[in-house]
Amino acid sequence: MIDLFRKVFVFPRASNDSYVILKPKPEQPLQSFTICLRSYTDLPRPYALFSYATKAYDNEILLFKPKPGEYRLYVGGEFVTFRVPENRMDWEHVCAGWESATGIAEFWVNGKPLPRKGLRKGYSISAEAVIILGQEQDSFGGGCELPESFVGEIADVYMWDHVLYNMESIMWGGYFSHYIFGWNNLHYELVGDVFLKRKLLF
Repeated sequence: MIDLFRKVFVFPRASNDSYVILKPKPEQPLQSFTICLRSYTDLPRPYALFSYATKAYDNEILLFKPKPGEYRLYVGGEFVTFRVPENRMDWEHVCAGWESATGIAEFWVNGKPLPRKGLRKGYSISAEAVIILGQEQDSFGGGCELPESFVGEIADVYMWDHVLYNMESIMWGGYFSHYIFGWNNLHYELVGDVFLKRKLLF
């Protein structure tokens, strides 16, 4: 495990075989979660940022951007859509949260909440998962497709087993413990053409 402060994962080209595997996994089924990450890209086409696949659903949890100005959050194979401000060629910090008890899904962009949606009330997310960045898994641990691959930079990746609400603090580097994995002690594996580089300061 390593502290990735001021580091980024660089995905320099489209592919079907380049991604980052995140090694920590939940110890038990998830009844709620929060995922946060920061991305930087100029892609106008669809791409996947975060893919959590199980044997039951390849899209058990998926953070997917089908086009500029829109995100989809999948839970248990179903999704809700969030309209977001157009990206003006800058880093975009997003957080997604969901709870089983109500089915409410939340989405935050650059520290600001969007109108909440609902899906999969009462559902339980399996802890037996393969978790990757930069690709969408179409099968358990594989089936990635080039047209949905991410090209750009990803940083500040965190996942918790509960819903958080102070996203503005997280966006500016606030510390929240008890996460499943976090950027300051991440256990990961680079597969294919993905590189760990210093973040370029703007």
